[in-house]
Amino acid sequence: METDQLYQDALHLLQQLIETPSFSKEEAGTADVLVQFLQSKGITTHRHMNNVWAVNRYFDETKPSILLNSHHDTVKPNPGYTKNPFKAIIEEGKLYGLGSNDAGGCLVSLIATFLHFYPQENLPFNFVLGASAEEEISGYNGIEALVPVLPPIAFGIVGEPTQMNLAIAEKGLMVLDGMATGRAGHAAREEGDNAIYKALKDIQWLSTYQFPKVSEWLGPVKMSVTVIQTENKAHNVVPAQCSFVVDVRVTDAYTHEEVLDIIRANIQSDVQPRSMRMRSTRIDADHAIVLAGIALGKTTYGSPTCSDKALMPFQALKCGPGDSARSHTADEFIYLDEIKNGIATYIDMLNRVLHASSK
Repeated sequence: METDQLYQDALHLLQQLIETPSFSKEEAGTADVLVQFLQSKGITTHRHMNNVWAVNRYFDETKPSILLNSHHDTVKPNPGYTKNPFKAIIEEGKLYGLGSNDAGGCLVSLIATFLHFYPQENLPFNFVLGASAEEEISGYNGIEALVPVLPPIAFGIVGEPTQMNLAIAEKGLMVLDGMATGRAGHAAREEGDNAIYKALKDIQWLSTYQFPKVSEWLGPVKMSVTVIQTENKAHNVVPAQCSFVVDVRVTDAYTHEEVLDIIRANIQSDVQPRSMRMRSTRIDADHAIVLAGIALGKTTYGSPTCSDKALMPFQALKCGPGDSARSHTADEFIYLDEIKNGIATYIDMLNRVLHASSK
């Protein structure tokens, strides 16, 4: 299929997706749109919950498979929107709408790439398309549920807005619930043991501590206290408990367990992780797909944000059209040329991988 037709189909599909609300856990509508689109192209399509997937026409289980993945769920609209977030509006070379940049442009570009390779025979790799749900909330019914039903994957491309540069590593995420415990008392008298003051000492440590090991690609581990509260409703009661939340961005220099042990050894508050699932990941810098991108002039870097890549038990490259700085912003948009160039770049990169593997 010619690149221009692939682009036109991708643009029309993205407009449909924007105009179909798809908040995390509520993606049934966009899953329907994706199934209908793929079936209209004669592609046998599978659905697992709100995850949609397909394989190339000449799938051969004896060959390794490449996963082309992005997500079709969105966050809720930023309150600063001046345009209708569910209306696909094209103005001055931009497509506006919720999810246009994160990650609709990536998703439809990868779908176009899948369509390009879908009918080709005698490929050294299979192609597996996976449009996943619940990415924005790291949900259990998204890519984590989809991967076990897919064929074995050799490596993947995860479509996220990177301006088509190569995020070969990304930080993991560990969210901690902290609890400082004191003793209640009347604020007018020397009574009680103020849990806020205990929490503040721990928060001071969290805000200043520097982990000794620094990742080559991801820099230092970063800790941010993002929520603090007590059970008090009255001004005149010394609080017995003060809870806080810590957002910890873990690099490949540490495991989640190592970071948690260091924190627990240095603060008095009790801290409990909500999850240990979102691990830091990295694809080899000399992997064929990375080298293909470098050959096209793309740069490599470490990403501070998480994606579905964190939940994949195989190497994956995060790369896609659009700009991460536009994600979750009011009047979100993607440039039309970014989609067109994204399709061409994905195809070129993968052709280079296929050519290298057949030598």
